Amino acid sequence: MNQPKRLWPSLAEIEREVVAESREWGRQRLQERLQQLAAEQGEVFPPGPSQVSRSQSAQRVRKRKTDR
Repeated sequence: MNQPKRLWPSLAEIEREVVAESREWGRQRLQERLQQLAAEQGEVFPPGPSQVSRSQSAQRVRKRKTDR
């Protein structure tokens, strides 16, 4: 009886998987550490959006093209 051959993942596929896992672990660790520091200072993390009035917000300025 013929059994189907098992396809092994390539080294590149394994590397991508491990890098993705470590990136997620690092993101979670960073979030935990920042939350800990924010709690020690009595602040909230992540911070909420700031309230900026329309006059204080950055406005895009269009520059005129000069003739060459």
